[in-house]
Amino acid sequence: MLKATILVGALLASPVAFAQKPVVYPAHGQSAQRQAQDDGACYVWAKNNTGVDPAVVAGAPPPVVGPTGARVRGAARGAAAGAIIGDVNHHDPGHGAAVGATAGALVGGVRSRQLHAAQAQYAQASQQSTLNLYWRAYSACMQGKGYSVQ
Repeated sequence: MLKATILVGALLASPVAFAQKPVVYPAHGQSAQRQAQDDGACYVWAKNNTGVDPAVVAGAPPPVVGPTGARVRGAARGAAAGAIIGDVNHHDPGHGAAVGATAGALVGGVRSRQLHAAQAQYAQASQQSTLNLYWRAYSACMQGKGYSVQ
């Protein structure tokens, strides 16, 4: 039981997990010691039944997003378009390619940042969903032990 209490203490140290933990009130006069024991037991029960360890989920680093090549692809597309436009309008495909490459690289950079932001948002939503699954199981356990859970 001491091991479960230590695990719960480590869990509470995590700001993400702590923000999600429901508030539990003793509904039948349970002592603080009894509540701590039930809390540890429900932590283990919910972890075993959901396969989710909130301390691990909350402590997981954000995904590392590598280079996407969006800038390079944007520059290549821009250079190609710029060369055609430069040749047609000014008979200078080199200048058109340079301008197009610059513009394409900028657009590619914007796309890359948007992709990274979307991936980070997805990872955060996935983490939140996983923690919600765990906390629902934990809440059900604590309610079954006679606590009011909010």
